[in-house]
Amino acid sequence: MPKVLKELSVGDVAARSGLPVSTIHFYEARGLIHSNRNRGNHRRFGRDILRRVAIIKVAQRAGIPLKEIAKALAALPHGRSPTTRDWEKIASNWKHDLDDRIDRLTRLRDTLSLCIGCGCLSVDRCPLRNPDDELAAEGAGPRLLDPEG
Repeated sequence: MPKVLKELSVGDVAARSGLPVSTIHFYEARGLIHSNRNRGNHRRFGRDILRRVAIIKVAQRAGIPLKEIAKALAALPHGRSPTTRDWEKIASNWKHDLDDRIDRLTRLRDTLSLCIGCGCLSVDRCPLRNPDDELAAEGAGPRLLDPEG
C-alpha cells in the first residue's frame, strides 16, 4: 500500500495536478496558493492545495481573471480543502460575470458573419455600421459588440 504524504513537494503538486512546476511557482507568486518551508528550506504544500489548483484550472478555463480567482481563494480557510459548499459559493459569485460574457460572445457570434472584415463599417447591411463615426463620442473600441470596451 503506497504511503500517503501529509505534505507535498512542489514536484508532487505538479505531478498530481498535471501542471508544470513553473505554473505552481507562478500561482504561489500571485498569492493563489501558499506553501511552508521545511528545515531544508524546501517548499511543502498541504494536500488541500490540490483542490485549490483544480479550482484555479477550472476558473481559468472559464475565463475568470486571476485577480478574481485570488479573491475567491483568499476567502477560504487555509489548511483545509475547499468543500462543495465553498465551491457553490465561489461559482455563484462568478455566474453573473460568466452570463455577461456568454451574452457578449453570443452577440458577436450572431453578427460576425454579417461583417466582411474590411474595416470600413459602411456596408448597409452591417450591424456594426457607424456612419460618420457617430459612436466616437462614446469612447474607443468596438462599442456595438463590446459595450464595456
